[in-house]
Amino acid sequence: MKSFQIKTKINFGKGALESLEQLAGKKVLLITDPFMVKSGLVNEVIKYLQKSEYTVFCDIVPDPPMEVVTAGIKEFERFMPDVVVALGGGSAIDTSKAIVYFAKKILNLENIKLEDVKLIVIPTTSGTGSEATSFSVITDVQKGAKYPLVSDELLPDVAILDPELVKSVPPNVTADTGMDVLTHAIEAYVSTQSHDCSDALAERAIKLVCEYLPKAYADGDDIKAREKMHNASCLAGIAFDKVSLGINHSIAHAIGAKFHISHGRANSLLLVHVIDYNSQIKGYKTIEFSETAKKYAEISSFLKLNIFNEKIAVDSLKDAIIKLQKQLNMPLTLTECGIDAKEVESMKDEIAELALNDNCTKTNPVKPTKEDIIKILEKII
Repeated sequence: MKSFQIKTKINFGKGALESLEQLAGKKVLLITDPFMVKSGLVNEVIKYLQKSEYTVFCDIVPDPPMEVVTAGIKEFERFMPDVVVALGGGSAIDTSKAIVYFAKKILNLENIKLEDVKLIVIPTTSGTGSEATSFSVITDVQKGAKYPLVSDELLPDVAILDPELVKSVPPNVTADTGMDVLTHAIEAYVSTQSHDCSDALAERAIKLVCEYLPKAYADGDDIKAREKMHNASCLAGIAFDKVSLGINHSIAHAIGAKFHISHGRANSLLLVHVIDYNSQIKGYKTIEFSETAKKYAEISSFLKLNIFNEKIAVDSLKDAIIKLQKQLNMPLTLTECGIDAKEVESMKDEIAELALNDNCTKTNPVKPTKEDIIKILEKII
């Protein structure tokens, strides 16, 4: 038996931020990053909190380390909020999830029912889908490793998707985060745990990305493209939250921890090569195709690509992704990202070990070996 349930209430579309007015009379801990404060974007949220008692914790940094989570828990204990509102990209949302989760686990506050504290998340990028997932990725700086936390208790209570908040996202970040959405959706579609419900969400996300990501990249003020990408991110997030991901993310987690390139860009570098590996198509004489190859072919079919047979369909999908990457002016190798090839070579074994032990590897459609992961990694050096 399989089951499917969505806990998070999703408010979306232009004007979605107005729903914050319902927090009148509540104590609100607003968690964000310094850029949101400096740019003034935080004021777009604060103006709806004028009838609330609020405080702002803005120590969030990229690749959130455990130390920031600890500082956030201390601020939570000092202020004792009724509601936590997270504003920002994946780092702000992941950190907020971890702060609320651990605060409820470890704090013992008199007359405060911590289980009643609500988490509202407001993404300002269209990428991680973290607003609707039970995942939070935290970094151990000393070990140079990222650790995905997984628990239904990490699911936000409410997600607010307002496209006005992503209009100012620069083109390169739009590209990186958009490719993250595409990777989420494709990996969810071929996950060993995929089912009809997750496939429906992943399929719609893939279609939206392929149609609207180039438009959002070319014109940040295209509000329709921004809204569709924001929705795609959330749909893909729900999909992979239910069925998990694969080695594309496993390797990307390790690469991001070691070389500090954006998560979406790391995913993009790997995507075509992981599809090639997972499809397990050996030459043009192949007549028996794996179920994974058939699912990749389904993606080509609903994208209206060439689907003469499974091999042609998989090749068409890879070609379409490369075409999209070129439209977005994205690098295709780590060297193009400014990473020294010798440094990558020296860390291949360590990266492969981290990827093998990553939770996402468990639901990859092909069980990889360390050598398999090293071969994939070598293709992006």
